[in-house]
Amino acid sequence: MQEVKVERLLINYKTLEEFKRFKEYGNQELSMLEDLQSNIVENNSESPFYGIYYGDTLVARMSLYKVDKKYDAYFDPAQDYLELWKLEVLPHYRGKGYGKALVDFAKKYDLPIKTNPRINSHGFWEKMNFQKAKYDMERDLGENPLIWLPEGVNEKAV
Repeated sequence: MQEVKVERLLINYKTLEEFKRFKEYGNQELSMLEDLQSNIVENNSESPFYGIYYGDTLVARMSLYKVDKKYDAYFDPAQDYLELWKLEVLPHYRGKGYGKALVDFAKKYDLPIKTNPRINSHGFWEKMNFQKAKYDMERDLGENPLIWLPEGVNEKAV
């Protein structure tokens, strides 16, 4: 596979059009359209969206939010961490390493990562060295989060 470049996506109407391609193929819960529409301001605003282009086509995307350590209920010691949401690769481009490239990009921040896997994706996340967080009914509210721990970080005891 050629070298892929993960880039921060601009918050603009062109990106909104590109996101519509994903909604056609993916589950509605994975759609980032609503997120994007609520964030459209200027091209230079700080976007939480990242993607990979193949030629001129956006083929993979995710949103990545930094969470302040005062809200950390997952890691020991408490610290800033990343929340990775809505990773999706267009069907025709799956199995080519684009999802892995997005996760590897997030890992380069060397912060713990939390995600809530969707639609039978546990196998992918296990290959990316994510593990199930110990379930806490109050904290997790019916979700089954997965976490990735960089060196020196442990899961917080429940």
